[in-house]
Amino acid sequence: MTFAPTRLPVLDEAGRELLFTEARTANAFAPTPVTDDELREIWSLAQWPPTAANTQPLRLLWVRTPEGKERLAPHMSEGNRAKTAAAPATAVLAVDREFYEHIPAIFPSRPEMRDHFAGDAAVADKTAALSGALQAGYVILAIRALGLAAGPMAGFDADGIDHEFFPDGRFHALLVVNVGHPAEDAFFPRNPRLEHDIALRWA
Repeated sequence: MTFAPTRLPVLDEAGRELLFTEARTANAFAPTPVTDDELREIWSLAQWPPTAANTQPLRLLWVRTPEGKERLAPHMSEGNRAKTAAAPATAVLAVDREFYEHIPAIFPSRPEMRDHFAGDAAVADKTAALSGALQAGYVILAIRALGLAAGPMAGFDADGIDHEFFPDGRFHALLVVNVGHPAEDAFFPRNPRLEHDIALRWA
């Protein structure tokens, strides 16, 4: 009997443009509000792609109020402060250093992995960093999928944000992402991407 492989759906050209080929980082945002429901829907999409052993270490802090932005602004690099203040919403993407406490619920076939990570801080930190970075990419794609613009930024004082928003030391800031509808001058010209003969190897 011949095995017939499952044919998965293919994303159409419009979807590829929305998520990849035409999508760019937004550097300015319109004053159009972003609702709490829209922000929740971002996570409703971003939670599904894979992480190591389904550990899901990423946590999102939505900074939306003027008070919250005032607390965040001093920890952003000078070039990122104005656009962060103007964005309707800003996500602080952080990893939970004790993500393993949830393993019995989210990886019920291997609950003993909780003790494995709890007993080896170096392995836990490495897993949180890798899977948290993967999830950060998923969040950016989810933002784009919902017709919003994402402005991810690495220019910030992570220790300062941790001290301000996560004083118990459990969470560690990984990435800051402005979210909203793009302003008229939101996008810089696209920079080149590496050619296939540089980026690809075959074995």
